Amino acid sequence: MTEQQAPAPFEPVDEDWQTALVVVAHPDDMEYGGAAAVARWTDQGKKVVYVMVTSGEAGIDGMDPEQCGPLREAEQIASAAVVGVDTVEFLGHPDGVVEYGLPLRRDIARAVRRHRPDIVITSNFRDTWGGVFLNQADHIAVGRATLDAVRDAGNRWVFRELVDEGHEPWNGVRQIWAASSPESAHAVDTTEHFDRGVASLEAHKAYLAGLGGGMSDARGFLEGAGRGAGTRLGTRFAVAFEVFPLR
Repeated sequence: MTEQQAPAPFEPVDEDWQTALVVVAHPDDMEYGGAAAVARWTDQGKKVVYVMVTSGEAGIDGMDPEQCGPLREAEQIASAAVVGVDTVEFLGHPDGVVEYGLPLRRDIARAVRRHRPDIVITSNFRDTWGGVFLNQADHIAVGRATLDAVRDAGNRWVFRELVDEGHEPWNGVRQIWAASSPESAHAVDTTEHFDRGVASLEAHKAYLAGLGGGMSDARGFLEGAGRGAGTRLGTRFAVAFEVFPLR
């Protein structure tokens, strides 16, 4: 029998930056693990902006999407405020059926050009969360589109209409980070900000109530994920990222 090797330790992420743009598929995506990191960064004086590709209107089985969408937008805005984010935008793509393609890349590239961040953060876009636990289609489409859209944002000859709209190219993104990826090799210590991360997820009250099960236990879920990443970073709690350098 071969002895199973322990996973390699995480390296700390580079925190020498001032502005970040978070691009995720749904309200709550950043809160399932990443919000405590955002609280750390806003406490450092960094600017973080959230962009939601959908409004999460298909996320509550017992609620009609026309009612659910505005409610989930309001919960996301309240959740972001808990961790120091005061700008939350919604791109209006349909929840549950987000398609990777040129319209999505264009919308994300437009956001990158408008906000001109140093770092772009998205969620795990790998097929699984590690092992056999499958990822969700919207996460995969948005994450992969974000990788391409960041580079599209720097090329004035891609999506030329963006220049006509007044959005000049932006080549200033230094890295793209995918939160909670099973291919993560970096992490950030969130021990001092863990409780604010929990409170940020708990702000999604209607969503958690409709969800039920283990993922509706905000503190329990985040403790499990945070301790696992923290063990590999050498801290009590951490958030892991797969890092894609662009420079």
